[in-house]
Amino acid sequence: MTIPRMAVLVVGATGSIGRLVVDVAIRQGHAVRALVRTPGKAGQFPPEAQVVIGDVTRPETLSGVMEGIDAIVFTLGSDGAGKVGVESVDYGGVRNVLSALGSRKARIALMTSIGVTNRTGSYNRATEAHDWKRRSERLVRASGLRYTIVRPGWFDYNGPDEHRLVLLQGDRRQAGNPSDGGVARRQIAEVLVRSLSSDHALRQTFELIAAAGLAPDDFDALFAPLDADSRGALDGVHDIANMPLDDEPQRVRDDLNAVLAYQSSVGVH
Repeated sequence: MTIPRMAVLVVGATGSIGRLVVDVAIRQGHAVRALVRTPGKAGQFPPEAQVVIGDVTRPETLSGVMEGIDAIVFTLGSDGAGKVGVESVDYGGVRNVLSALGSRKARIALMTSIGVTNRTGSYNRATEAHDWKRRSERLVRASGLRYTIVRPGWFDYNGPDEHRLVLLQGDRRQAGNPSDGGVARRQIAEVLVRSLSSDHALRQTFELIAAAGLAPDDFDALFAPLDADSRGALDGVHDIANMPLDDEPQRVRDDLNAVLAYQSSVGVH
């Protein structure tokens, strides 16, 4: 299958997955734009990548970054910056980039995490990371843009013979440890990039792990059996309904309403 060449913006490009997304996208023939906060980070990318300067927590720095973009891959992570960090980066970064995108149409691939709907585990109680990542998912679904949401398992906790990708839905693996499933970082990056050009991945939300076997070469066949999210829904198609919108912070509801109102005004919905 011929993959159409796209201009792909990688948000979170300096992270361990983001750097691999840049490499994979270049190998697949895409024009890659890597978003970094400071010029000093530019040297870590291949020469084929265009490096652009912007900070996802400062919306005023993002206005010129979106010109000519066909697709965006989000691999944001706040790197242990606590509750303020996960809200401002993992969630706020997605909100600010979508706002900067404006009326432009771009295909979205958003990486969050396996177990993201687990609100009562010790990790989420301490960090609120799951809640804020899940809220970023809701913003993407509400945007009306063409999207895929990938919830990878534990990075590089797959065995040496475990390269067969398994896509799950409903987020039922919530042990909060590697027993939930592992997957290689490079395979996460490849799924994110491949989803951008697959109609079979449209409006899909899934957990991604690896099992014993060979890596896939037909990604359409990998995505095709999954269920798409319901149109207009805020959560993944098989997710447990444990985050009532009425109980959400007012600022979160305001963000959602702003996205819905804007997309309605430009005729996305």
